[in-house]
Amino acid sequence: MSTRDLVVLGTASAVPTRARNHNGYLLRWDGHGILFDPGEGTQRQMLHADVSANDITCLCLSHFHGDHCLGVPGVVQRIARDGVAHRVRAVFPASGAEYWRRLRHAAVFADTDVIDEEPIAGGEVRIELPGAPFTLTARRLSHKVESYGYRLEEPDGCTMLPERLAAHGVTGPLVGALQREGTVVTPSGCTVTLDECAVPRPGQKAAFVMDTRLCDAIAPLAAGADLLVIESTFLDADARLADEYGHLTAAQAGKVAAEAGVRRLVLTHFSERYAAADQPRFAEEAAAAFDGDIVLARDLDRVPLPPRRRLAPASAPATDPA
Repeated sequence: MSTRDLVVLGTASAVPTRARNHNGYLLRWDGHGILFDPGEGTQRQMLHADVSANDITCLCLSHFHGDHCLGVPGVVQRIARDGVAHRVRAVFPASGAEYWRRLRHAAVFADTDVIDEEPIAGGEVRIELPGAPFTLTARRLSHKVESYGYRLEEPDGCTMLPERLAAHGVTGPLVGALQREGTVVTPSGCTVTLDECAVPRPGQKAAFVMDTRLCDAIAPLAAGADLLVIESTFLDADARLADEYGHLTAAQAGKVAAEAGVRRLVLTHFSERYAAADQPRFAEEAAAAFDGDIVLARDLDRVPLPPRRRLAPASAPATDPA
């Protein structure tokens, strides 16, 4: 059974708290696992969340501030210790390559050769993940150091309609041929097109936007996302500080989600300056602009992608009586 969900491993910003670990987010997608921004303590959080190093197929860092990368040594060493056999792509800003090397080899251990490093640079980068049923794109954000956001996008497809297939006499191997080729000829000699037996199925999309102030790159990352995981470090009263330090407020995150047509908004990366009693205010401020589903992330939450969008089939054309 396929799984598409977000396993939240940590939700703090620069300083962890008693209730919030440093960042860490594992997006599970049909057997693939993209680990975003493993901060300090991620390896232990994985144990609490009942996920393993074998679940990781890609490791993506937005930038090299400690709360987004200090968990790399533990994760890499766990990949080695657990004997992960599949390839693991490691994506990170090329400008921080020196920090990556320090983290990758931070201690003495029996190393692994399954990690394929992919430093990225430029405004927009397509990351190649052989065999993945989605594309992964990175865009440069606006933070105090070079930082990237990521977008995962499944290609559009189609949903076959059994009643239409039966009505047109498309059965058995012809169904697969119709999906692959777009048209088939039935045993009765009729030519049938895919449009006559299927409706479009929009591909699902997820976006990960960490440390950044408002910038032009956010909109294409978030556009039409079924799931948007986005930092909301500050409340609106501290908007000036947010901009100064290169962060977003919850209100700004809500506005981003509304303008992008997001379906489920996950707020995270909360500053330690706010008390537990302040937490509902983050969702309230985001909801002032966004009327969709809002998740105020907590450590060890599992957030499913919303159910797939389904388009209603057009009315079947009338047929002449025999």
